[in-house]
Order: sequence, then structure tokens, then C-alpha cells
Amino acid sequence: MMQKYVRLMTICRLWLACIFLFPLGGLYAMPNSDILLDIVRHCVDPKLENYCTRCRAPIAEVACTPETSCKKTTEVWSSNTEYVAIRDIKMCGCPASFVHGLVMPLQVITGVEDPLRPEGIWQYAWDEATLRMEAEAIALVVNPQNFRSQNQLHVHLVRLKPQARAEFKSMATGTSSNLLNVWKIAAELAKQQNLPDYGVLVSTEESGGFKVVVTTVSPGHLFTQYVCR
Repeated sequence: MMQKYVRLMTICRLWLACIFLFPLGGLYAMPNSDILLDIVRHCVDPKLENYCTRCRAPIAEVACTPETSCKKTTEVWSSNTEYVAIRDIKMCGCPASFVHGLVMPLQVITGVEDPLRPEGIWQYAWDEATLRMEAEAIALVVNPQNFRSQNQLHVHLVRLKPQARAEFKSMATGTSSNLLNVWKIAAELAKQQNLPDYGVLVSTEESGGFKVVVTTVSPGHLFTQYVCR
């Protein structure tokens, strides 16, 4: 098992290196760990003043430019006063059945290590995911600080791999009847495992409620269908 995770960590780090060099599939030419923050600030609300000049990936329907391809635009699924859900660029070119979304706070929050991380983001992400996937297939994922390319908290909405639940048995896991204390449960699990940095995955618990999984590497790479090819 340890050799497996060492290999996975190496692969993940190489993958992240590629993301830094070619961020979000070529959306921008320069490496930038604040691309998602920029989208949150300037692209999700087309009513903002000077929207077309400030947003580098505008909503396609706004028609800021003739370029409306998937990789050059932002697709907003939903938003409220606290969070926004958008299509991840990994959906571009994929079959309609493939789902990969992102839910982000509108407030500046870096990630799993940020003490201001909001508990409410999990319920918002779950509600959004249920509109696109059956509940038993949903995985909500936040990557560890050392396995992410962006410094704005974002929850991935993806599908579990078929074998994922069996593999959870070898991981640090907890359960909850609701989604209001996921961060607390994850932090306690990480402390028990002496993990200064960790990723979090949330899925349904077969006996009811929700399962919280903590990993040292990207839980999305371990347990989910995060790309279509």
C-alpha cells in the first residue's frame, strides 16, 4: 500500500507541474495560481461594470467576443450570495454524461488549510451535484494544499470510481448524519493520522448519512472519474 501511494504522489506531482505550466487547459498563457479567484471576482456576474474587459473567460451567452468555445468561457451552473458552481474545464470535449463541476466561495479562501473555510460549501456542492448525478455516485473533493494548482477553495463535483468504496476501507474515514461538520471531522481524522496537509472526499454512507475520507494525496485521482479520457 505504501509503495502504491508513493507512486501516486509522484504521478500527482508531475500532473500538477503540467497544470502550472499549462493552467486550466490553456485558458491563460501564463502560470497563475489565482485563475479561479479571478473567475470568481470577474466572470460569474455579467452585470459587473466593464465585465467584458475585466473577465478573461466570459459567459458565452454574454457574447463579449466571437470566441465562445468551451475552454475560453465560463459556464455558471448556479450562485447565491456565498457560493458559485461552474463547469470545470475538464468537461470540454467530453460526452454529455461526464460531470466535473467546481463550487467555490465568493469570499477569498485559499483551501483546506484556511481557518475561514465555510461548512456550508459542502451542502451547496451536494445539492448542485444531485442535479447532475445519482446520489450514490457523487464524490465531493477538496485537494491537499500540496496537490492543487489554485489558491481559491474549490470543491470538485465528480463521480466515484466503481471500486472506490472498497478502497475506502484502508483509509482514514469518518461518518456524519449531515454535511454541517465535514471540516471538523476531516481535521480530527487528519490529527489522528498526524497529517499536517490532507485532502477531503465526501460521499454517501451505505448505512445512511455521509462518509468523510481523508487522504495525503489528491482524493480525486485516487477515487473518482475526474477526467473523461
